[in-house]
Amino acid sequence: MVSRAWRDGLGRVVAAPAIVAGVFLVTLLAALPLALTLRDALRDHLGASLAANDAANGVNYDWWQEFSSQATGIGTTFTPSVIGFATTLDSVSGLLEARTPVTPIAAALAIYVAAWIFMSGGIIDRYARGHRVGAHGFFAASGTFFFRFLRLGVVAAAVYWFLFAYVHQWLFTKWYVNMTRDVPFERAAFYWRLLMYAIFTALLALTTTVLDYAKVRAVMEDRRSMAGALIAATRFIVRHPWRVAGVYLLNAALFLAVVAVWAVVAPGAGGAGASMWAGVLASQCYILARLVVKLQFLASETALFQRSLAHWGYTAAPIALATVPPVVDGNSKCKMQNANPT
Repeated sequence: MVSRAWRDGLGRVVAAPAIVAGVFLVTLLAALPLALTLRDALRDHLGASLAANDAANGVNYDWWQEFSSQATGIGTTFTPSVIGFATTLDSVSGLLEARTPVTPIAAALAIYVAAWIFMSGGIIDRYARGHRVGAHGFFAASGTFFFRFLRLGVVAAAVYWFLFAYVHQWLFTKWYVNMTRDVPFERAAFYWRLLMYAIFTALLALTTTVLDYAKVRAVMEDRRSMAGALIAATRFIVRHPWRVAGVYLLNAALFLAVVAVWAVVAPGAGGAGASMWAGVLASQCYILARLVVKLQFLASETALFQRSLAHWGYTAAPIALATVPPVVDGNSKCKMQNANPT
């Protein structure tokens, strides 16, 4: 059941390339303003100086330190961690350490999350039906579930806030400190910190899983109550814990495989020209792969729910079809006028 649902989900993702292209475009548009702002800041600081030539040909550490000392806003994120695989490590570290992003990134992230909330209904509906629904059907489903998922997002935001504001603090500033206060070896303290990371990551994964299945049940059963969807999702997870965990672990393994490949092929700080564009292409391929994994989570969860309840291809809401306006040709119009001379 688990492997079949996982393969089924992957097949649904592959069968809907328009969704992959759409989420990639949304990701690109969300990041583009930040990239342009940072580009302008770098260009203004470099100008036509000799440092500009050095920066174009590689890494000018002295100039980088000078830029970082006066940078503000999005410029403060331009650190050595933006090079190659260090970006991934920095992102994971920022999540586990609960670092607050700078205001421009937080604003862009909020817009991006809102876009995902809007698209989620259409994505799950497409994967649940297992066939093309057209642009009208996709956006109709997205619009139908947007405000429902927005209410669910409020609940999700409250849960995540509690996890980062209180649970994270309790794990890392209280429990970890108490457990390592009298530890004589650094290795033991390191293992305790790994345990804290594992617990916190498991809580995040459980929260995300419950929210995903709540979305799946809301779409497939056309639920209007998000509280009911959350209860139904929790009930499904409790009744099928090994299936849910198995699908999640397979998706997590796929994610780790993508990250491992990126760790091997991630480009360093190259110069201008072909090496620069090769690095850009490799980075975009990695982002695309990450998005495919994210879609695979939703598709495989949808497939598992349908296979568990024998709901293959079923959704409660009817598919929305675009209305075709009537076309009246010239001969028909003339006949109508002759039949009604008045």
